[in-house]
Amino acid sequence: MAEAAPTQRVATQESLLLDYVHRLDSHKQGRRAVHVHLSSLQAYNRREHHIRIAANTFEPLVKMHEGQLFVLKNSDLFFIYKTASQSDVETSLLKLRFLFSDDPLMGDEVQAAGDNNAFHTYYDAEKEYPKILAIARAMVHAGEDDSPRQADGNSKNQLQKRQEKGEPLNPRLLGRVIQSLQRADLSNMVRRQFICALIGKATPQPLFSELFISIADLRETLMPGVNIGASKWLFQHLTETLDRRVLAMLSKTNDHSITGEISVNLNVSTLLSPEFIQFDDSLNAAMRGSVVVELQKVDIFSDLNAFLFARDFAKERGYRICIDGLTHETMPFVNRDKLGADMVKLVWQAELEDKVGQKRVRRLVKDMQAARVILYRCDNEAAITFGQGVGINMFQGRYIENLIAEEARRREIEMARRRNQPLEPDQE
Repeated sequence: MAEAAPTQRVATQESLLLDYVHRLDSHKQGRRAVHVHLSSLQAYNRREHHIRIAANTFEPLVKMHEGQLFVLKNSDLFFIYKTASQSDVETSLLKLRFLFSDDPLMGDEVQAAGDNNAFHTYYDAEKEYPKILAIARAMVHAGEDDSPRQADGNSKNQLQKRQEKGEPLNPRLLGRVIQSLQRADLSNMVRRQFICALIGKATPQPLFSELFISIADLRETLMPGVNIGASKWLFQHLTETLDRRVLAMLSKTNDHSITGEISVNLNVSTLLSPEFIQFDDSLNAAMRGSVVVELQKVDIFSDLNAFLFARDFAKERGYRICIDGLTHETMPFVNRDKLGADMVKLVWQAELEDKVGQKRVRRLVKDMQAARVILYRCDNEAAITFGQGVGINMFQGRYIENLIAEEARRREIEMARRRNQPLEPDQE
């Protein structure tokens, strides 16, 4: 019994990979392997839902018994497959390169699907079996080397997390939060940020406003002391619940400060939910045209068929569609016209001026149609200057909010001055 526990502990993806490679020795003809180096991506591209989506890309081949996939502790994927499925594997890798195309690992050049590069490495099982075996062994040893350090500091790290960030969100806490959300009044947690037209130095003209829930206020009200970002999967489930509650609130509210020309950032699954149907039923046909539905790039391409179905439903009902989360690296891979989107959002990044230059971005914006591109996360004047330089006239961000607030204060001062101004003799 004393030796059973270690056996269970080594039943990891790394140990399963090594076991599979040992058995592969007797039937390695007609087999290949590809090592996808997700561990080399930036941290923001290695979240749990990114790894899950990446792994799901190979799921059809696994279900057809064309290969075996291993998701390693360091986030890498190792897929061993039949050579006959090479085209399908290359297609899967093409999807992954698009999914992570905004990562510096991808570089600025489009790489040939069959070439080894920093993102993935191919191996011929028959010719390079020793290399595959060495990699599998190295993965197992790396996992074993990490275990003692993790075990030694585990209690201390967990205590530190609780002290600094709160108790990690877990399924039990999430269940309680979701129950609370059914009864909570979210109207005082709703925030709005305007998308404005800005030509030259003129005053920003609001076009519509994005409504969103303040996560900080939500945490403080419903789950103080809880680190809601501890699990990305659970956090995503929380945002889907929030989507539905926001829709339920909007379908019943008479508060004009949170209606009118608005945009709401939804998951594709929410767009097909009963809550969206109820929200849709609460609007008359004319009002639907004033609502913009924002959908994240990653969500769209993780299940394109679901998106197309949801898009058709939304467009038929009169809603406008905006693709959110684009960067200058991903824009060339998105055909706004074919996806049926009315607008796209391009994130402002300070390195745009250094890395890309206005000429290339201006061409991308022109291909999208400049009048349909919103530059967002504009926190300083440099973002506005750059955006206007490449033909963009719609902006969103803290800098725009400050301009609106300054204009409101200027008008108040001017009105107060006029009220206090003495009347001229002919006006008495």
